[in-house]
Amino acid sequence: MKREIRWIEEIRGAHHELLVKLTFRLSKIVEQIGKSRVYRSISDQRGDVPGWVLVVLMTTGLVTAIWTIAAPRLTAILKNSLDAMNGIR
Repeated sequence: MKREIRWIEEIRGAHHELLVKLTFRLSKIVEQIGKSRVYRSISDQRGDVPGWVLVVLMTTGLVTAIWTIAAPRLTAILKNSLDAMNGIR
């Protein structure tokens, strides 16, 4: 049982780390797109890219906050599911 809990915690930590890495990578990609000549020549609205960066960062923040709050319940659900699967054998 401790092994499953440790495994679940490792998965949760890995998901959180992956989410943070993806957030930083996505913000760099959005920044690079905003700096490109093609984008600047097509776009007439200069404030559009910072707006999208803000939307991406706010969305990521919300997902992280919800994940942090919901993680214990999700862990319990996964643990109960694994326990139920062990009971089938």
